[in-house]
Amino acid sequence: MEEKPVPAWSWPVEQCLKEYHVKLDKGLSTYEAEKRRERYGWNELSKEKGKPLWRLVLEQFDDTLVKILLVAAFISFVLAFLGGGESGESGFEAYVEPFVIVLILILNAIVGVWQESNAEKALEALKQMQSESGKVLRDGYLVPDLPARELVPGDIVELRVGDKVPADMRVAVLKTSTLRVEQSSLTGEAMPVLKSTGPIFMDDCDLQAKENMVFSGTTVVNGSCLCVVVSTGMNTEIGKIQKQIHEASLEEDDTPLKKKLDEFGSRFTTAIGFVCLIVWVMNYKNFLSWDLVDGWPTNVRFSFERCTYYFKIAVALAVAAIPEGLPAVITTCLALGTRKMAQKNAIVRKLPSVETLGCTTVICSDKTGTLTTNQMSVTEFFTLGGKTTASRTIRVEGTTYDPKDGGIVDWTCYNMDANMQAIAEICAICNDAGIYFDGQLFRATGLPTEAALKVLVEKMGVPDIKARNKIRDTQLAASYLIDTTTVKLGCCEWWTKRSKRVATLEFDRVRKSMSVIVREPTGRNRLLVKGAVESLLERTLHVQLADGSLVPIDEPCKQSLLLRLLDMSSKGLRCLGFAYKEELGEFSDYHSESHPAHKKLLDPACYSSIESDLVFVGIVGLRDPPRDEVGKAIEDCREAGIRVMVITGDNKSTAEAICQEIKLFSKEEDLKGRSFTGKEFMVLPQPQQMEFLAKPGGKVFSRAEPRHKQEIVRMLKEIGEIVAMTGDGVNDAPALKLADIGIAMGITGTEVAKEASDMVLADDNFSTIVSAVAEGRAIYTNMKAFIRYMISSNVGEVISIFLTAALGIPECMIPVQLLWVNLVTDGPPATALGFNPADMHIMKKPPRKSDDALMSPWVLFRYLVSIYF
Repeated sequence: MEEKPVPAWSWPVEQCLKEYHVKLDKGLSTYEAEKRRERYGWNELSKEKGKPLWRLVLEQFDDTLVKILLVAAFISFVLAFLGGGESGESGFEAYVEPFVIVLILILNAIVGVWQESNAEKALEALKQMQSESGKVLRDGYLVPDLPARELVPGDIVELRVGDKVPADMRVAVLKTSTLRVEQSSLTGEAMPVLKSTGPIFMDDCDLQAKENMVFSGTTVVNGSCLCVVVSTGMNTEIGKIQKQIHEASLEEDDTPLKKKLDEFGSRFTTAIGFVCLIVWVMNYKNFLSWDLVDGWPTNVRFSFERCTYYFKIAVALAVAAIPEGLPAVITTCLALGTRKMAQKNAIVRKLPSVETLGCTTVICSDKTGTLTTNQMSVTEFFTLGGKTTASRTIRVEGTTYDPKDGGIVDWTCYNMDANMQAIAEICAICNDAGIYFDGQLFRATGLPTEAALKVLVEKMGVPDIKARNKIRDTQLAASYLIDTTTVKLGCCEWWTKRSKRVATLEFDRVRKSMSVIVREPTGRNRLLVKGAVESLLERTLHVQLADGSLVPIDEPCKQSLLLRLLDMSSKGLRCLGFAYKEELGEFSDYHSESHPAHKKLLDPACYSSIESDLVFVGIVGLRDPPRDEVGKAIEDCREAGIRVMVITGDNKSTAEAICQEIKLFSKEEDLKGRSFTGKEFMVLPQPQQMEFLAKPGGKVFSRAEPRHKQEIVRMLKEIGEIVAMTGDGVNDAPALKLADIGIAMGITGTEVAKEASDMVLADDNFSTIVSAVAEGRAIYTNMKAFIRYMISSNVGEVISIFLTAALGIPECMIPVQLLWVNLVTDGPPATALGFNPADMHIMKKPPRKSDDALMSPWVLFRYLVSIYF
């Protein structure tokens, strides 16, 4: 049963508990849970009924050329049955013609059924994302492993780090000072989202704004909490995505190639039917005669045998005209294209998609994980120089979590001044992240920003020369890897051994910072702090210069730092400030939980006073960087007449900065009318939406939900565009399914996205799409060549049979001989045309028009003239 939609995000926790008649310390009773399960059903995604085998088989015959062949086979069978004995043919010989035609159709159907049965797995992949169990409060007791499918609205669930969220839930109580959830696969946000308990006073807000909600299928990366279940099963956000995937699969259109072949087949059928009728009527005197008496026919004589003979000639004419080998040659050509694309890291899941790529006019791309690496990295950091008015901005290269990817530009660790050392120490110790290698990529555990800071430390090195050389030798020997999974970060390890961490002040939304108390080699304690730059500057008394001296912070210095922050933020960077504190008062000798001051560390309200009178040392700028090859791929798309639109769940400023960096927009370009949030675009009148989408040039849509992506793809298709959609997350799956060709990322992509797609990029490389488009265009060009070749051959056969019938000459070829010519003699040369190399300038031309005919009347006229002469 469908649940009544409840805007739980806009209510205080007490109102939510009252709505669901539950108490936080008791949970639901077993009896009440059973009653609600009868009302709401199980917490699982419903399984759509697949197509039965008989229906899949029948669908393979829903093709114009196939229908013609079926009719020809049926007529051949009837004629063989009626006339086999008269012609003196033995049993099997009389039925060779219908047998060969039916065998071709059966083989074609087997291939089609095999492809169809392997195509619809996206919904099963969605189910694998659901949690299997959860910690649930029932009857006042915590059930540690209650099956997730048994959850009902109103259940109280406890979440901890690493837990997969089992249902859509309202956060009721934070058991730690912070709670972060990784939901990029659902919303497209590059960073884990900080959650809170306060109400959001909006009746209609997007998923990203629901900061007091956690969604089914996402993962807790930091903190723990108690939640109230508000939606289960198909009413969760992931359930809504399943509905959208199913609806999109029902809306799937035929590929451009199938449309062209059907259109060609319809016209061909009409023409051939008309010619066959003429041939039969032209010879009516040979099987129908009469005498005229007083102007009226009498003594009518009809010869069934002669009638059947000329009907056979008409059938032979149809067999001659129909290119029976065409389906096999097309399949072979597409299969060859699939192999070529696989060599270029584009794995095609559905054969017709090979050709569809060739006429793509718009590529709608997700940002996170598609245009970007989905791996946070430090791109620059800033410290003060010899005085407060002198500053240094140091660039950092590298776009992944691989410590050996890139390095620090124009700087070495041999001149690590006091500020550099302070930044390295804070990055290494005020940090809970780790890095591991999964066999293909370096990945992060914990927060991506913190993992990026640890990579920065490895690139900076350490100030101790002997230690630095030892670390370098160890890294070269181990290649950073231990047991092929754990990455050894030697420089971070050096800092953590040098300064022992004794306490942690967790991040919270009020002070917007996190800090650790460390025991320095001198035996004294020190506070290391990282957080929002503005927040740290409000609590800063001094700034540290490059030589280690401290200078009181004044207003000009503070404004200079804020201007630097504004400059870095305008580039789409996520900025973190770094500071420390030497004089810790009662915490100067803190060592363990037994210390008298420990009680203050249990109260987050005390953290702001502890993190006061700070010494500011610098700013680090991080981002999810664009892939190196994307800029060139965007330029190639522009030259090929393909428009690129970015549709992302990330915030507007970040999306615009990335789009400018990949040269979708120029740096000076006014983005008004080119950049919208999903909600801003959807409130526009439909004519205005269509006009906006039809305008040339790139577009960017930010804060887009799955339904927004799907609607944009649908509107593009309505205005006649051939749409390729790229993506890697669950939120991309409905649009991938709806697009003319869905393209998923093979390495970072979710299984849901892969199963909903038509093509998978094995290297997650956006430029691979451009190579695949070039291959698709070459395949279509070759396909037109061999279709025209086969039709021109068949035209000669048609004219031969037509003339023999018109002149009363005995038939020159019987249907079986024509089948042999069409399949064996014409087939291999036509297949060879599919191997032709692509034109050198194929990607300099615009995409072909959707109404571009396979064979125009002018081309057909040329063939007729060439055959005649």
